[in-house]
Amino acid sequence: MAHCGGDVRSAVRFLADAIASAPEEDEPYTVLADLHRDRRAEITEIVQDAATMDTVLARSFISFLEDDMDDAAMAIGSVTGVQPTVAWARAPWFGGERFLGAVSAGALAEAAMRTTDHGHDLDSDAMRERLRPWFHALDVVSARRPVPEALARMAIFLRACGRTGASFAFCDRADAIERIMLTEVVRAGTWRKLGDPAQTAAAFERALAPDPSNWSLCLDLADTRAELGDYAAAVRLVARGLEHEPDEITLRAAGAAYRARLHGSAADLGELVRLAPRVPDDAYRDLLIDRACDAHGLPADLVAAARRIQRE
Repeated sequence: MAHCGGDVRSAVRFLADAIASAPEEDEPYTVLADLHRDRRAEITEIVQDAATMDTVLARSFISFLEDDMDDAAMAIGSVTGVQPTVAWARAPWFGGERFLGAVSAGALAEAAMRTTDHGHDLDSDAMRERLRPWFHALDVVSARRPVPEALARMAIFLRACGRTGASFAFCDRADAIERIMLTEVVRAGTWRKLGDPAQTAAAFERALAPDPSNWSLCLDLADTRAELGDYAAAVRLVARGLEHEPDEITLRAAGAAYRARLHGSAADLGELVRLAPRVPDDAYRDLLIDRACDAHGLPADLVAAARRIQRE
């Protein structure tokens, strides 16, 4: 406070900078705890609607001090998602018994998911070393109270970190409690990451079995069957999805693409050309165009029109 001229907000920012420079050091947390004790109302107001990285970081520790372990977890997960190159979870409180004994499995799973929100690559040795406290926390909390959906979401985080064996193990633990669709979807994604479309398809089949009207799963499985070269199955699966969501643009585009590839149909490629600009995911749109245009005997002008969409 003396350094910051008595300005509590500036003091919080200063302490957050100190934590960022060495998250594992005790002193900044001790000073922030003292400040919270002496100026609790002001500190609470500052972190309540945290909108900047320093206030979100402060909020994580203040929530810990106030025994709101779920909020503490989610706040530090948000900070990690923004800047995973800093080992935020080396904070002494994060790995302690007080935190790990009280945070819920659902909140920790959500916090782990937040670390992936900004698309940073977490699959490297250096990143895994920074995230090591997260792996320990997941092991401790999931063992204390295993919840299938939380375990499946934790498995997504582990996959993102390249720990595919651990991801499968968490899925297996979830299945031992109760088999749910999400677990198979996660398992499918992990097999996809490993480059095994046959196992990916098998997992999607299991996910779809209890919910055959799920158009999104129909499309996932259709795409995987197409990757395996089975365009007849891909066409059937998209048709099943369209029975339930006939206006879904992505489904309609996939159906046109896979029919064009299966039958060499100019009419279906023409439909894809009309629909493709409305597909929200450009990468997926381009994949559909590539697959459709690989069919033999399609009119050159239609193929050229489809390729122009990819370049736009």
